[in-house]
Amino acid sequence: MSEVKISAEPRTEFGKGGARRTRRAGKVPAVLYGHGEKPQHIALPAREFAAAIRHGGLNQVFTIDIVGGSGTTLALPKAIQRDPIKDTYEHVDLIIVKRGEKVQVDVPVTFTGEADRNTLLVTESTTLAVVAEAMHLPSGFEVSIEGLEAGAQITAADVTLPQGTELAVEPDFVLAIVSQAQTAEQLEGDTGEATEAAAAETEAAEGGEAAVEESAS
Repeated sequence: MSEVKISAEPRTEFGKGGARRTRRAGKVPAVLYGHGEKPQHIALPAREFAAAIRHGGLNQVFTIDIVGGSGTTLALPKAIQRDPIKDTYEHVDLIIVKRGEKVQVDVPVTFTGEADRNTLLVTESTTLAVVAEAMHLPSGFEVSIEGLEAGAQITAADVTLPQGTELAVEPDFVLAIVSQAQTAEQLEGDTGEATEAAAAETEAAEGGEAAVEESAS
């Protein structure tokens, strides 16, 4: 993954009001920190930032050029706040990285193929924590579940890692489990049992009310 160059402006307004004005101006409020540097409050162009994340994923590395600054800085999104309704970015925390430095990131995992018939895939985690060189971060992993039978587990050890990338979790960390799907007969049986249980509860409640009324009379 190559870095994306992006310009930024220093931010002088803070708090909720300042953040709203920054967003109305088509920019994303952000904080740049790390490597012993004093945190810098900056504003990123919203459209360019969104395009970079859409193309490179949440682990996209940026070369940030701050207006009035002395040079560029390499940075990686550490935390992103997003408005799910407006589909806009509310705030970004960026951590400074260096070329050759290894960092820990969460990489999305996608499951491909189809497991055995009458099974369901129960996903335990949609990301995998790995350690890799900052300028060579994987954008995503694919794991095949083709033909897996009920009871099978997909663990971190099943993920093929690119050279230079290491697991940040134990190899037996479970990503997904293939479970047995219920048959139509089992579903009907469960529905029938639930109906009987509900009827029994209703009958017991009515019996209790009748006893109370009889006692009162």
